[in-house]
Amino acid sequence: MADSTLWWLAAGGLVAFELVTGTFYLLMIAFGLAAAALAAQLGLALSGQWVVAALTGGGSILIWRLVKKSQPPAAPASANQDVNLDIGETVQVDTFNNDGTCNVFYRGAHWDAAIVAGVTAVPGCYTIVEVVGSRLILKPTQILTSGA
Repeated sequence: MADSTLWWLAAGGLVAFELVTGTFYLLMIAFGLAAAALAAQLGLALSGQWVVAALTGGGSILIWRLVKKSQPPAAPASANQDVNLDIGETVQVDTFNNDGTCNVFYRGAHWDAAIVAGVTAVPGCYTIVEVVGSRLILKPTQILTSGA
């Protein structure tokens, strides 16, 4: 069996294993194995094929790590709009309790809510910034006005 065939089989096996485990790094290593298969088809010696596999697979992992490190960290699930679609929605608050909590009508039901620390409790329009258990955490909605 040709070297390139072995490299292609190994790359395919890693892709299949990645699909089962969900480990993205295996995809990068499979990319290196595919590069080695192409090097084998171009007639590069076995040692050169290994170097191509190592440099391509390892290099792609390093590049991916650098890209991931340059991105800001994700918000915790309770405040992440990608996880909780209530984040960013607005509610109307009519009255507040003495402790800064309130009851709001949202999505067809009454919810317990509280405002973020340091904000004065005044009735008005608020934005949901976090959901802790079944309590909505609110901040005042910024209303944009255009200067005339």
